[in-house]
Amino acid sequence: MIKMSKARLYAAKQHRAVNQTYDGGDYMVHIDLAAMVGEEYIDLIPPAERQDVMDGIYVHDVLEDTHKTYNDLKSELGLSAAEYSYALQNEKGKTRVERANAKYYQGIKNYKHATFVKLCDRYANTIYSKQNGSSMFKKYKSEWPAFKSKLQDGRYEELWTNLDELYNS
Repeated sequence: MIKMSKARLYAAKQHRAVNQTYDGGDYMVHIDLAAMVGEEYIDLIPPAERQDVMDGIYVHDVLEDTHKTYNDLKSELGLSAAEYSYALQNEKGKTRVERANAKYYQGIKNYKHATFVKLCDRYANTIYSKQNGSSMFKKYKSEWPAFKSKLQDGRYEELWTNLDELYNS
């Protein structure tokens, strides 16, 4: 069982400090949904790395969405949490395509299980948008083939398959 971590409390504090919301509500709805996905598929991660991965899920948006720096995060939660958040931080850009460019995807692929963390993030966003009739569901579905081509590497196949099914159901 994954323990409730300091990373969740830190993420909640930082997102609230900048009034970050998710669909007009508490941003932790998104973070907790991503963590629920992570817990559901955590058996795909080696046991010794599971807590670090869960911490990475909790803080995956901290660097992108708050005023905290890599060193702030590293100092507070350690190297692994900082690296996961850094790996998932979008590049600068005016559009979604510019922000999720080749450098962005390479950064995800370069750090341990950052692809798993990104899949949990995408799964959470997809579930939420589909259940709530958000136009973002169509956006995620249209991005899915390119997303897969950039990140799918033979790991986490159960998660990839279930996301495929979610987009096609």
